[in-house]
Formats: sequence, structure tokens, C-alpha cells
Amino acid sequence: MALTRDFRETVQARVRNDDKFRRGLLKDAVEEFLAGETALGREILRDFINATVGFPELAAKTGIHVKTLHQMFGPKGNPTAANLFNIIAALQEEEGVRLRVVA
Repeated sequence: MALTRDFRETVQARVRNDDKFRRGLLKDAVEEFLAGETALGREILRDFINATVGFPELAAKTGIHVKTLHQMFGPKGNPTAANLFNIIAALQEEEGVRLRVVA
């Protein structure tokens, strides 16, 4: 089910105003990828990017063309592991956090 524009705007406003929520959203996106829920991980990460750094700045930080980034996080996107981890590293740096995997 597609999210409505109002819902996306509400989430993005909260991301901009609530540090704990914003960091939790980044963590949730990575956890979804690790759980094999790649479509949901891409969707959450796309919302996070839109509400924080933005695609143009992320493109500058990662060296990945902005159009390519948009395609990666679209409905049929399929980022390579190298690109995905490059993006996550840039987002962690931007956010000032370091995510880790715990078994």
C-alpha cells in the first residue's frame, strides 16, 4: 500500500525535528535490509534521505549521480551492495552515528 503525501510529509517533519526518531528511522532502514526486506528498507531510507541530507547533497558525498540515487531508491530500485554501504556510511557520518550489528 502506497503512503499518502500527508503521511510522508508528517514523517519528514518529525525527522527534521526529532533527533531520536531520525536516528531510529536510519536504524530501522538498515535493519529491514538485513532482514531481507529490501523494498521496505529502500522506502524508509528514501524518506530519511529526503527529510535530511537530500539527494543532491548525498550525490556529492558519495560520488553517485543524483539520478542514479533516485533510481536506486525507487519502486524497482536495486542498489549494489557497494553503493548501498557507501550511502549508509555517508548517512551515518552526516548524522554523527555509527550503526553496528549485534547477534
